[in-house]
This record gives sequence, structure tokens and C-alpha cells, in this order.
Amino acid sequence: MAQRNLTRPSEFLLLGFSEEPELQPLIFGLFLSMYLITVFGNLLIILAISSDSHLHTPMYFFLSNLSFVDICFTSTTIPKMLWNIYIQSQVITYEACIIQVYFLMLFAGLDDFLLTVMAYDRFVAICHPLYYMVIMNPKVCRILVLVSWAISVLHSLLQTLMVLRLSFCEELEIPHYFCELNQMVQLACSDSFPNDLVIYITAVLLAGGPLTGIFYSYTKIASSIHRISSAQGKYKAFSTCVSHLSVVSLFYCTSLGVYVSSAVTHSSNPAGTHSLHSSATASVMYTVLTPMLNPFIYSLRNKDLKRGLKILFEEVALKCHFAFGLQKCP
Repeated sequence: MAQRNLTRPSEFLLLGFSEEPELQPLIFGLFLSMYLITVFGNLLIILAISSDSHLHTPMYFFLSNLSFVDICFTSTTIPKMLWNIYIQSQVITYEACIIQVYFLMLFAGLDDFLLTVMAYDRFVAICHPLYYMVIMNPKVCRILVLVSWAISVLHSLLQTLMVLRLSFCEELEIPHYFCELNQMVQLACSDSFPNDLVIYITAVLLAGGPLTGIFYSYTKIASSIHRISSAQGKYKAFSTCVSHLSVVSLFYCTSLGVYVSSAVTHSSNPAGTHSLHSSATASVMYTVLTPMLNPFIYSLRNKDLKRGLKILFEEVALKCHFAFGLQKCP
């Protein structure tokens, strides 16, 4: 019997990681902890940069934007998942699913573009140090961020509009803890070839393009570092790139690993529940783990950022001491 088409379904079911009731408290506690670490870690980076005038440079301007995007990225998926576990439901409405797809694509794209802009910033700083402040002036920095936002907004809008044209069958189970674009397209009963075509073309352009830019920047950076005569100079130049290079590697390796793993498990067991849950588990790598680790990567070996955090904590401690002092006064 042919499945009945539902042009506008009322809701989807998010299968998540496991349907076993005894595992739900563990999953809830684990993801709540990771979410709080992600939000507070990235928020500390933003506040530290804003509170220390020495950190008002292009590199830290882009880093504060990246931290803001990471907070938004995780906030698009994790709170809904935690709420569903809390109320013991797997339901997400059609409208909420479309909104989630839009913001996921938006913030994932912004992550990608901001990492590319940061690579360009390191390229100018190392390869053209005398012209760094001229090239990377505040106006140029703001334009680069605005262009990143514009492209990401248009891309996510395009993908969302392409999903809206689809009609769905009665089988509305999404094998993830969020509304993942590819999985939604696979659930469609109508012709999804235009969607697949748009997804592949934009993936090549909007993922391959920035990755090419990052690779080119670091090729030039490596060449410039190689020409530095002193070992101390080489170390100093390379140390400014280590954090960014680590974040780029983590972002692209986890993203690539997720889609390779998803493709392999789907082709080997397209209907199996093990395939579904393994795909959802793999997605945690770039949707949760990468944003959570970014603050640690940038702060652990960064003396300037450590100083900014110290200034921030001192300001907070002073304000708390002053506030408590006023309360004790008659």
C-alpha cells in the first residue's frame, strides 16, 4: 500500500540516542553539563576580550564573534533535546523543525566563514606584519564579519525554502536529536532531487571554498615562517597560529567524520536502529564537542587571553565585594 502524502505534517519524532528509559537521566546530565560548559566558556571569552583593551585587536574581535556563534549553535539544538528528555517526549513540531534547520545552517556556515576570516587574519599578520593594522583596520574587520553573516543567512534561507517545497509521508522519524537537513530530505515523498543538488553544490562552494582559503593562507604562512632565520622567531610566529589551526582541524575533521560515518552506516544498514543512533552520536562531535572545546583551546596557551580573564575576574570580585559591603552598611 502506498504511503499517504502529508504536504505539511504537524510534527516529527526525534529518535535521539537511545530509547531505553534508564539511560535518559545519564544522557540528560551529560548534555546539560556540556551545554553549560560551552555557554559559560564562550561567554567568558567574550567578556574577557571586551574587558581588556589590549585584546581589542582583529584576531580577538573575530574570536569573540566565533564564541558568540558557538553559543548560538549549541543553543539551537541542546535545549530542545533536554526539554524532550525532561518531559519524556520525542516530538518536535513542523514549524520548530524548520526553524531549527534554518538556524543550524546559519550558525554552521558562520563557523566556517569566521574560521576562514581568522586564517586570513593570521596570514596578513605573519606575511605582511608592517601593513597588518592598515589592511586589517576596524572597518575591514566589520565588513568581513558582515559578509560572513550575509552569505550564511542567504544560504540557510535557500536550504529552508527548498525544504518547505517538500511533501512528507507518514514515516516522520528523524534519526537524530535535532532536525538534520539531509535526514529531512530523505523522509520526503516528493521529488527531492533539486534539494540534493542544492545541498551538494552549496557544500562544494561554501565548504570547499573556505577550506581552500584556509589551506592557501597556511601554505603562505608556512613559507614565511620557514624564511625566518632565528628559531625563536619561528616559534613566536607559529605559536600565534596553533590555537586557530587546532580549532580548524577539529571543526573540519569532526564534520567530515560525521558525514563519512553517516554515509557508511546508511549504505551498510539503511533501516537499522544501530545506524540511526550511531549517526546521532557522531553528530555530537561537531555540534557539541567542538564549540565546548574552543574556549579551552584558545585560552590554555594564550597569555594575553589569560590576562584578560584575570582582569575580568578581578573586576567581578571587586564589584561583588563592593555590593556586599553596601549591604552590610546600616
